[in-house]
Amino acid sequence: MTPDQLSITLERVAPPREVDLVWGKCLHVIQENIPDQSFKTWFEPIRPLKLNGKVLTIQVPSQFFYEWLEDNYVHLLRKALDFSIGRDGLLEYSIIVDPGTERHKPRTVNVPTVKTPQNSKPDNFQTDPRLGSTAPKDQDSLQLDTYLNPNYSFDNFIEGDCNRLARSAGFAVAQRPGLTSFNPLMVYGGVGLGKTHLVQAIGNYIRNHFEDKVVMYVSSEKFTNQFINSIRNNVLQDFTDFYMKVDVLVIDDVQFLSGKEKTQDTFFHIFNHLHQLGKQIIMTSDRPPRELQGLQDRLLSRFKWGLTADLQTPDFETRIAIIQKKLQAEGIFIEYDVIEYVAHSVNTNVRELEGVIISLMAQASLTRQNIDVELAKNTLKNIVMNEEKEVTIDTIQEIVADFFTISIADLKSKSRKKENVYPRQLAMFLAKEFTDLPLKSIGYHFGGRDHSTVIHSIQCVNELMGSDSDVEETILKLRSYFK
Repeated sequence: MTPDQLSITLERVAPPREVDLVWGKCLHVIQENIPDQSFKTWFEPIRPLKLNGKVLTIQVPSQFFYEWLEDNYVHLLRKALDFSIGRDGLLEYSIIVDPGTERHKPRTVNVPTVKTPQNSKPDNFQTDPRLGSTAPKDQDSLQLDTYLNPNYSFDNFIEGDCNRLARSAGFAVAQRPGLTSFNPLMVYGGVGLGKTHLVQAIGNYIRNHFEDKVVMYVSSEKFTNQFINSIRNNVLQDFTDFYMKVDVLVIDDVQFLSGKEKTQDTFFHIFNHLHQLGKQIIMTSDRPPRELQGLQDRLLSRFKWGLTADLQTPDFETRIAIIQKKLQAEGIFIEYDVIEYVAHSVNTNVRELEGVIISLMAQASLTRQNIDVELAKNTLKNIVMNEEKEVTIDTIQEIVADFFTISIADLKSKSRKKENVYPRQLAMFLAKEFTDLPLKSIGYHFGGRDHSTVIHSIQCVNELMGSDSDVEETILKLRSYFK
């Protein structure tokens, strides 16, 4: 960005009602397409300032915010502007570069930005010379573009025991689309474990290495909406013809086709046609084919023709690698003890893990703090306690230490005094009961003890509960704090 693109303004422009309405429409589109935590972190702090013709000016709290939005949400912002203003709508950022004081107003820098991204196209079906005709126009314009996200690649997909089979199969398919026995390739797993990342990485690899192949990525919800619109507009044959001409079809979350009989019928014929021609089909689901309900048996049997691979919750070492890769991509250094703390504390899925790192960076930027373990604890408390309503190991340690009138440092110390050992064993017992952390991570939070110490503590508490009514009563009192 050149200096002449920047203009300094020293006053806030009071947002008229029209700008609030326009920004409200933008937020409606944005909130439908990203997780709640991402919306709260990156869009709630934004303030609409003014609307000058078709140029919307929004204020963001820091340069870091501006760069993050441009790097990660430019496509979504473009879609929101299309909806709220129109295709020729523009966005301008007002970046706070000095928060000011009671006597001096904040100083901001205005940056004109958000053009139509190079990879963004207004419709899901475009004129493509490789298809030989103009494909039907997508009427479902309020959804995200269905084209592949270039940020998803094999290079930034961290391999571990939890995903090795799926990643290896995916890479084999990417190198020889339609020519392996992994056709169709079905990838399944829980929320936030990397299904979409993996299948889009396959699609991106094929597009980059096989210029003659047409790759189409679409969610099952988008596919259904397109199908409904094609019936409404009497272009069903065009819709079917388009999909029958692609070389690689990637369809995300096939479980959402459940109960949609007509959509399943059309997908069945497209599936058969592509498979018979040796075209590659890739699908994702939140469960294995045998557990999918509301899908036709003939579809389910075809889903099993190729390879079904699962993605599991990443282990501790993989979580460490994921965090380090994320930080490296952002050009940010964080001390290893903070990385280790986050990896031990968040063991649900990759999406939540990355969300914590993003929140940490945002908090550090907004408060101008260094990222340390204390900041990580506060960030985790806000995310885990407020969002997921779960009990954290820090909460357990605080309550047990307060109950026995000792310090948290005593719980974590190497002391073998009875007044410390007994509360420590109870805290480990409760950590196993109220958190999903593995034994290794529980031991880490108690002074770096190994999993065998945790097992021993849990066994001791169980034995005491069976022989000492006072211990059982103490456990009941402590449990009441977590309900």
